Amino acid sequence: MTRRRSVDVADGDELPPLQVRLTRAGLIRYAGASGDFNPIHWNERIAREVGLPDVIAHGMLTMALATRLVTTWAGDPAAVVECGVRFTRPVVVPDDDKGVLVELSGKVTRRRDEGTVLVSITARCNGQNVLGKATATVALA
Repeated sequence: MTRRRSVDVADGDELPPLQVRLTRAGLIRYAGASGDFNPIHWNERIAREVGLPDVIAHGMLTMALATRLVTTWAGDPAAVVECGVRFTRPVVVPDDDKGVLVELSGKVTRRRDEGTVLVSITARCNGQNVLGKATATVALA
């Protein structure tokens, strides 16, 4: 049984950071799991033909990582009652064994009277934000 975050949360509380390394092999696995086989996520030639700098990670994968940051902190995936992001910059994934590091952080920005908190999420890659207006509403225990 999971344990949901208790009500002792305050505005300004920071979530433990999350770092995830994405590789091309990981993108292929995500494509299989999600059913999104768009070639911009695995074929460099196609990605460049459509104006991208290289193969990019799936936007929904980046959003899922942001949500994982919050669900891990909340202690119960069902505690996240709403989430949303705006995709501001693609996560370019090089063709090497190292891949690219996505760094995620979050902060409680507002407690609400109905027993929820609003969490602001930051997702960065190579020193640049890749998500904008990323937020999650979390129900407290």
